[in-house]
Amino acid sequence: MTTLPRVITDWFARKGWAPRQHQLDVLESWQAGASALLIAPTGAGKTLAGFLPTLVDLADGKFEGLHTLYISPLKALAVDVQRNLNAPIFEMGLKISAETRTGDTPASKRARQRAKPPHILLTTPEQLALLISHPHAELFFGSLKRIVLDELHALVTSKRGELLSLALARIAKLAPGLQITALSATVARPDLMRDWIAQPVPGRETHLLTSSGGAPPVLEILETQQRLPWAGHSANYAHQDLYEVIKQHKTTLLFVNTRSQAEMLFQGLWAVNDDMLPIALHHGSLSVEQRRKVENAMVSGQLKAVVCTSTLDLGIDWGDVDLVVQVGAPKGSSRMLQRIGRANHRLDEPSKAMLVPSNRFEVLECEAALEAVAENHQDSEDPVNGGYDVLAQHVLGMACAAPFAADDLYDEVRLAWPYRDLPRKQFDRVVELVATGGYALQAYERYARLKLTEKGLWRVANPQVAQQYRLNIGTIIEEPMVRVRLIRTRGLKKGVQSPVGAGGRVLGEMEEYFFGTLLVGDTFIFGGEIVAFEGLKDNEAYVSRAQSANPKIPSYMGGRFPLSTYLADRVRLILDSPDDWGKLPDQVSDWLRLQRDVSVLPKRDSLLVETFPRGTLNYMVCYPFEGRLAHQTLGMLLTRRLERSRARPLGFVASEYTLAIWGLGDLSGLIRTARLSLDELFSEDMLGDDLEDWLDESALMKRTFRNCAIISGLIERRHPGKEKTGRQITMSSDLIYDVLYQHEPDHILIQATRRDAARGLLDIERLGDMLRRIRSHIVHKPLQRVSPLAVPILLDIGREPIFGEGRESAMSDAADELMREALGSDPI
Repeated sequence: MTTLPRVITDWFARKGWAPRQHQLDVLESWQAGASALLIAPTGAGKTLAGFLPTLVDLADGKFEGLHTLYISPLKALAVDVQRNLNAPIFEMGLKISAETRTGDTPASKRARQRAKPPHILLTTPEQLALLISHPHAELFFGSLKRIVLDELHALVTSKRGELLSLALARIAKLAPGLQITALSATVARPDLMRDWIAQPVPGRETHLLTSSGGAPPVLEILETQQRLPWAGHSANYAHQDLYEVIKQHKTTLLFVNTRSQAEMLFQGLWAVNDDMLPIALHHGSLSVEQRRKVENAMVSGQLKAVVCTSTLDLGIDWGDVDLVVQVGAPKGSSRMLQRIGRANHRLDEPSKAMLVPSNRFEVLECEAALEAVAENHQDSEDPVNGGYDVLAQHVLGMACAAPFAADDLYDEVRLAWPYRDLPRKQFDRVVELVATGGYALQAYERYARLKLTEKGLWRVANPQVAQQYRLNIGTIIEEPMVRVRLIRTRGLKKGVQSPVGAGGRVLGEMEEYFFGTLLVGDTFIFGGEIVAFEGLKDNEAYVSRAQSANPKIPSYMGGRFPLSTYLADRVRLILDSPDDWGKLPDQVSDWLRLQRDVSVLPKRDSLLVETFPRGTLNYMVCYPFEGRLAHQTLGMLLTRRLERSRARPLGFVASEYTLAIWGLGDLSGLIRTARLSLDELFSEDMLGDDLEDWLDESALMKRTFRNCAIISGLIERRHPGKEKTGRQITMSSDLIYDVLYQHEPDHILIQATRRDAARGLLDIERLGDMLRRIRSHIVHKPLQRVSPLAVPILLDIGREPIFGEGRESAMSDAADELMREALGSDPI
């Protein structure tokens, strides 16, 4: 306590608290001139630990200018932390200003902050990139002493993290005395994360600090008397059970993995809400006003439950939340631990959580997550090397700030961990991309964004370049969005394009493609209510309130999480351990025993391949348990090889756990007669020429290139007073891709596109690991009919979209029919 000013020790005493050891450790690291990475469980007071050195340093009220920069992965988290930080500042009577700066901050306030910055600024990676692109950045950051990186694990594994790393390298140059404190609850490889924050400030010692764990969480799987679904992700069977659980607790957070699941669950709970409990909805497509309203209601204890997505994963301190429910399998133990921490948010009390599987395979995954959480196993992703598209955006931003010398910027860029090994040749090609568009595009004036001065410095070609840059900054590329505006009056006036009453309240945003599937009058669920589509004009969709028994559920393009390698391995282990099946629900253990009787069960280190006829077609079902992305890529490549073997495949479908291919050829016979070798079919060389040939032919490359072109600034989404439609952007990117592919196939953006496709959309590395693991360990089981384990994946084949209550009934009937086929008897 001797290192703390009296005003702070008195505040702790009035609260009846004492600083925790890890909080004092962070302060000691700061006073020793070191950076630090603090790994501590949720509820351990990480945020206070991060700000304690700042409060100590500013307690005398003499500092002027920006002292501490706090960077959050979420706008909502920055707002919440500011609220929680201002409370002790006010209670201590400290003359410290703390403000947020996010995309929701008014322009007037942002301008005022640039002229007179607060002592503490809480912001996001995108706003940080904007700040360093202004000519006054050196003056703004010149007084900076500390950077606090919150929820580090959520920042460093994406392109946002790459952009942030480049900003840190620039700020370290502007503020040479900078010290960085990073905070995280879920880190699988601490030394790697410590290197990440140490890279921008070479020579400064970086401490790895940890906190002893608090009370272990209490985690269970929902027990239900309802019949568990074979497939799907809605968990409709559990709505009544969940409602009873909500009634038994003070406040419950119900997490789902996608926005469409959030809408469905919210509607399902309202349908059984006989007591009219206050239940709210929170996801990223809702309007800012609606999200803030829900957050404020949670803080004030007005809500009984909130259905939410990853928008509420991180850091928000809601002490009244006494239960977290994960609906659907969590896909990773670190993600589950993070979400569990939202309950109680106090180190000395156990967090309570419940898992609700959506289907029978997810029961196995939930059981695997249960075991992983009990062991506190972390499976968070590692940071990756930086992309050229992100670097191009940063290069343009630095030219907007001031003319730069290529040698100096190259040295600075390599102080960002993802770009520490960047070859000079590639850096120069990125600068060429920003300056001219590259060899194939240099004749077009529109791509000339940089000019070389007589002194050998790169500057922006004209002021409009800087304006465009600031309108299009960031790395989060969603599907083209349109605003959803609620109007009061239905119908269209004759001869006009926009509905009567246009100009009502904005409910939020949705992907543009969804509205292409609707006719005027069609109903769908959005923001927790049923609305009718009234028309589309420019970038706005008009809707009115409606009644409907079968509204459509929007299918959002983003939001799916990959199944972690660790949980996938545990699922295979459960399948391979019949003695442990007693911990599974009887419905699931009976299902696995039926599989063992009818076919065989997948082994942990091998691949089960079943082949069987059904109707006029033949099927091959594989059980890799490696996640949907890897399975989709495997399906694409296997069908190409089966075509060459004249097996006449017609299509495939992939889930998180299995892959099914169907066609006209007798697959069992081809394997039995050795005309088709499974070892050759699943050999690693499919990731060579087969993959390259498929990529050259597929539309995936063009879709991936579109995102890279937007991030690099080659294609702009927004212009002053105008925003391009998704169709306009796609047409522009497709034309550029065709030109580059024909005339400059090794263009730096084509390279970036291939890297993104391999890493994010195809999961090539994981697929390669799987193919190596199963080499010479492929088990083929020819069958005369579908197996019990294959029922879920066959339900996905050719299924027509069904909306409303009929969906679950139709899937259940189809599953019963498949199980009758498998067993020749009534289904379980």
